Amino acid sequence: MPYKGHVKDGVIVFDEPVDLCDGAEVLVDIRPVQSNTDVERGPSFRERYAAVIGKAQDLPEDASYNHDHYLYGSPKR
Repeated sequence: MPYKGHVKDGVIVFDEPVDLCDGAEVLVDIRPVQSNTDVERGPSFRERYAAVIGKAQDLPEDASYNHDHYLYGSPKR
């Protein structure tokens, strides 16, 4: 029968009371715990900007690394 618990100060603590006799053999199966940040993660960068990715046309070949020149007139790299 599986029991849920957690580790506190290096000791396994069950979430609910468990009646095990002394000397009982146990098997511990460690599973990754999802953090709140994993659960609440929103859409990826690609998902957010999917509507505009690849839409720019007729740009200079060096636009990716000289964008400041084309936008603001800075010297080319």
